[in-house]
Amino acid sequence: MTEPVSRPTAAAAPTPAPIFRVHLTLLLVQLSFGGFHVVAKALLSHLSPLALAAIRVGFATPILLALAWHRDRVLPARRDLPVLALLGGLGVFANQLLFITGLKHTTATNAAILMLSVPVFATAAGAALGIERVSAGKVLGIALSIAGALVLVNPLHFSTDPQTARGNLLILCNGLCYALFLVLQRPVLTRLPWRTVIAWSFLFGGLGVLAVATPALAALEPSQISVGTWLGLLYILAFPTVFAYAASTWAIRRSSPALVAAYTTLQPLVAAALAVTFLGERFGWAQGLGFVLILGGLWLVTVAAPARPFGADPHSPNPLSPSLPPARRERGG
Repeated sequence: MTEPVSRPTAAAAPTPAPIFRVHLTLLLVQLSFGGFHVVAKALLSHLSPLALAAIRVGFATPILLALAWHRDRVLPARRDLPVLALLGGLGVFANQLLFITGLKHTTATNAAILMLSVPVFATAAGAALGIERVSAGKVLGIALSIAGALVLVNPLHFSTDPQTARGNLLILCNGLCYALFLVLQRPVLTRLPWRTVIAWSFLFGGLGVLAVATPALAALEPSQISVGTWLGLLYILAFPTVFAYAASTWAIRRSSPALVAAYTTLQPLVAAALAVTFLGERFGWAQGLGFVLILGGLWLVTVAAPARPFGADPHSPNPLSPSLPPARRERGG
């Protein structure tokens, strides 16, 4: 017999997780997103940006919905639907269309530099909306991480060619939308399980993407797509989409939007590592300095905004392991 659908007024406290698990998850998320930049740029020579975005959400949405229903058995209350629609509009519809279209019209270096706006936007939005406190340590940590990322990508290589201006603007707008998506999730996660939040965000945002991208999708000829392109699509579906979005939401529930956003500064480091591995480039002093600055910045953000799940006692010596009865803890972590 199917379990009754619940509409909780407050989400259960998350299962306690060691602090290293939060950071390891965020590291894997950025490895996935870093690989997306490279793979997507290659796929855009064979697929239109809208077709790629439509395939991405068309496959990911039912997977996320099935996982959420299997583990949570929750339908959002009517009052949460507008917020979930907003999250879908920001984090799925706008984020995916703006980034993939912007990447088509700008360079990979420009995209890497402009995406460093995410932690700045996230910190400012969190403070302006009263969702997160801004401390001097947090600001310094974000500044250090951005400085380290800039050392890696070398802002002197930023292209100001008029042909890239449109792509640059789209990438910058994408950064703002993604930052707001991270910040605005936090209040919703006090009422709904994290799997349900990301699944319904994809449902609303994915419907918007499919509505816009249907002509591009209809013009696609699957028989003309190479095996390499299908493998690239499979990677994008599995890692920078299903895993990365779900894992980011899981981490926000157990830490803070500022910490999750600060981890985006690792993406240039991922790109540098891929260049060393696949292009034979050397890991020089600049890469080493950037690596140290990013790690130092992330450490400061962690100290300034220690990971604390919802429902945790702020006076608990280990905020990731609140003393809660088992019935109150979220199923499945």
